[in-house]
Amino acid sequence: MVYFRLLLGLLIAGGFWLNAELFSQLNAASTMSAHDFSFESIDGEPLPLAQYAGKVVLIVNTASECGFAPQLEELQSLWEHYEARGLVVLGVPSNDFGGQEPGSAVEIQNYCRVNYGVNFTLTAKTHIKGTDAHPFYLWAQNRLGFLSKPRWNFHKYLIARDGSLNDWFSTLTKPKSRKVIRSIERLLAKPK
Repeated sequence: MVYFRLLLGLLIAGGFWLNAELFSQLNAASTMSAHDFSFESIDGEPLPLAQYAGKVVLIVNTASECGFAPQLEELQSLWEHYEARGLVVLGVPSNDFGGQEPGSAVEIQNYCRVNYGVNFTLTAKTHIKGTDAHPFYLWAQNRLGFLSKPRWNFHKYLIARDGSLNDWFSTLTKPKSRKVIRSIERLLAKPK
């Protein structure tokens, strides 16, 4: 809501007038939650985030050929440790940074499974930046601000049980870092 008010103030102060449609779109975006978005699973099936209502979700853009790919092992470990308490780890393969995810869905799945034992949910390869970015990523950046924008592979967004965007963690922040663990445990401690 803060970003919406700031944008509205800047537009009005700058002498720009919002038409009714743009005003409606900006207001709707401010009331959305992660549960309003859907991905496609790596198997080609619909993957609505609404199915995770009541759970805490860590969304991570992944890339098999990235130097940060060993984070997949930590993500798997994190998911195994907290799954029973309601954590979902959702890997979003993307070729947007350095062309480091060139493989097919089968190649991505095999690489993640064989090299890191991954069996948490993966989406189909997805654009996360630019004009073709998935709407979730555009929404997340709008909600948390410019600094929260993914700048490389293994950027992380943390979603609360109610679908609100709670936090983000840069590529350099390891999945099992104290910061990530503390945030996950705090959200899991809240009632469903």
